[in-house]
Amino acid sequence: MKQLAGKTVLITGGSRGIGAAIAQRLAREGAQVALTYKTSPEKAAGVVKTIEAQNGRAMAIQADGADPQAIVNAVEATVRELGGLDVLVNNAGIGMYKDISEFTIDDFDEIVAVNIRAVFMAVSAALPYLKSGGRIITIGSCQAERMPGPGGALYAMSKSALVGFTKGIARDLGPKGITANLVHPGPVDTDMNPANGPTADFQRSLMALDTFGTGDEVAALVAYLAGPESRYITGAGFLIDGGTNI
Repeated sequence: MKQLAGKTVLITGGSRGIGAAIAQRLAREGAQVALTYKTSPEKAAGVVKTIEAQNGRAMAIQADGADPQAIVNAVEATVRELGGLDVLVNNAGIGMYKDISEFTIDDFDEIVAVNIRAVFMAVSAALPYLKSGGRIITIGSCQAERMPGPGGALYAMSKSALVGFTKGIARDLGPKGITANLVHPGPVDTDMNPANGPTADFQRSLMALDTFGTGDEVAALVAYLAGPESRYITGAGFLIDGGTNI
């Protein structure tokens, strides 16, 4: 039996890259999948079509992570259309890199809104529906623990904030049988960070394995944390970074 059969999952930012890989993997594990997208309806529709072609059920929801009400609406739409919510995957996020002297207050507000506030809003909206056995999985970054070069102060700040938030909600939700964990990817080959991109050689120089990861590898870890075998894991962060942070 597929480990997520009968479960419903919402993945924010699920139209491309790591999010799309997670959506397809969890669908293969038997889950009904809702995924959000901001500006890529064609890509989101493509992920849904792929899942449906494999006899899964999926839906795409337009939602801008910077809009708190859009996040709430996405949770409500998932519950309304798919009948409930068992697993929340907070994947949507933005990167922003420049010298600290060049950042503006608008930059600060944007990265906090998308990378931190949207996670809080999604969790808050999902809580009325999550039951014992529920899962909250947030995609962080290896840069929450180590910033290997200049320009990433605000991004690192935003991902580090998720560590404290996850530990806090793990304490709050543990008595209800709901777990909360973080997955910290390192360099993963996606359209946003291609393995042949302009910074790829620098990123490889940081790794023990000297190779980029794949979205499918990250999705496999998320699938484990979403399933029943991870029952005794909460408040934890998992590096999947090819040894970038060792």
